[in-house]
Amino acid sequence: METSEQGRSALKRRAIMEAATSAFMNKGYSGTSMDDIAKLAAVSKQTVYKHFSDKEKLFAEIVLATTDRIEGMIDTVADIPADADTLEENLTRLAHRFLTTLTQPQVLQLRRLVIANADTFPELGADWYEQGFERVLATLATSLQHLADRGLLRIDEPLLAANHFSGLLLWIPVNKAMFHGSPQHTEAELDHYATAGVRAFLAAYR
Repeated sequence: METSEQGRSALKRRAIMEAATSAFMNKGYSGTSMDDIAKLAAVSKQTVYKHFSDKEKLFAEIVLATTDRIEGMIDTVADIPADADTLEENLTRLAHRFLTTLTQPQVLQLRRLVIANADTFPELGADWYEQGFERVLATLATSLQHLADRGLLRIDEPLLAANHFSGLLLWIPVNKAMFHGSPQHTEAELDHYATAGVRAFLAAYR
């Protein structure tokens, strides 16, 4: 009986988080009410408050829950083969995965949502960055240093190099999406950004 109740409670909690994610993405933080979330989740407002004491805590939980998705990206940047003959090919393959993952519509939408509320919730924005993208950059920096140790790259500041690599890839598509409110790139453009970004990076660091 208790297990069944716990299962139903877990299902309701998940439904609330999914509804809250959808509502916050579509209406923003200030435009979303707990009534909206309850209606979308098909539960009572009392049930929402039973799981989350207020809207701020619910918002924080759904934002930080998305950092779990970054694990796959960390695995990707942690494994760059140290092969001089295929260095550009391997980095370009990494660049494609990097761009594909970080320019997904929901990822870009969440980024805009966090940035839009950074003044109100500065600690949440910092936590989201540190637990997510900053971890990816730190892992990438370690991987690039490994390539430098093998004599494939010239790197004095690995973390700065990791930022240069990601910046060359993401600057155009992410900025366009931030100002337009939605992704503006095509798959062909992402391919071009990956190839051109890697070539520019190697021109500076090889």
